[in-house]
Amino acid sequence: MRFGSKGILLGLLIIAGGALPVAAEDAGFTYLGNGRLLNNDVIGDGEDRWRTGSYSISVLYGSEWQGDLTSRPLDVIEFRLRGEAIAPANVTTPALNDRLYTGVLAFGVHSHFNWRGADIAMGADILGVGPQTGIRELQRDLHEALSQPVVNAGNRELQNKTLLDLSFEANNEYAISEGVFLRPFLGLTYGAEDLARFGFDLTLGQWGQNGLRLRDPITGQRFSGIASEEDNGLSLVLGADWAYVDASEYLPAGHGADAQDERHRLRGGVHYGQNGYTAFYGVTYLSPEFAGQTTGQVVGSVSLGWNF
Repeated sequence: MRFGSKGILLGLLIIAGGALPVAAEDAGFTYLGNGRLLNNDVIGDGEDRWRTGSYSISVLYGSEWQGDLTSRPLDVIEFRLRGEAIAPANVTTPALNDRLYTGVLAFGVHSHFNWRGADIAMGADILGVGPQTGIRELQRDLHEALSQPVVNAGNRELQNKTLLDLSFEANNEYAISEGVFLRPFLGLTYGAEDLARFGFDLTLGQWGQNGLRLRDPITGQRFSGIASEEDNGLSLVLGADWAYVDASEYLPAGHGADAQDERHRLRGGVHYGQNGYTAFYGVTYLSPEFAGQTTGQVVGSVSLGWNF
């Protein structure tokens, strides 16, 4: 890949992503599990636009896992590395009323604990945004290799920024009946996008019981972070949420794509696990995020897991 100096940020994030878990082990923490999630609209609605692709890796350390979160905030720590490409509908000749191309690289540290009966996830991410991430060059090279449209959005690309992103979520799970679990949640983020969100997740099956699931910030899909024996078998997951958006660094004023004040997401997925191997596929409808976006989009999500 032809990253040059633009890949420096990626290198620093990778180093941080490797160094902090090692420091956690040196401090006496135990490795608890990991999770990975790929999002791409090609495996959703078959398009290549807007929230077009992302990949995240989470590694969790902490005290010995006993099947549930404790009230101690530092008992479970998640180290998260994420890359994302946000693109206009036409990456070769972007329209002036479409959103700017945006490459995002993020590294974060998050804590998971229980407070007065509610499961809490809170933490911070350092985000590199713009050409410095090398994301556009990566997508360009992938398109060239796969004979896809030329990525030529450099004149319509969000410029370099470094952001601090803060996030908080509170949720609580209720057993509606045997094998049916409802989890309402409230989420707040401040930084790259300032928004408040509330919604719910519904699980039909035993997936995630006595384990820990993590929420993807883009789709809202939940994926396994700490696996459990209950992950075996087939489970169906459904969810929806609504958000009020106060501001977005990804949609700056004066560039032809003003952010919508409200967003909603509808999602569903299937999880299957057997003998330590797990597979998840889900789809998420994302409502329009800016005034010039005339339709929503459907993003597909895939997560695969295995125990060594």
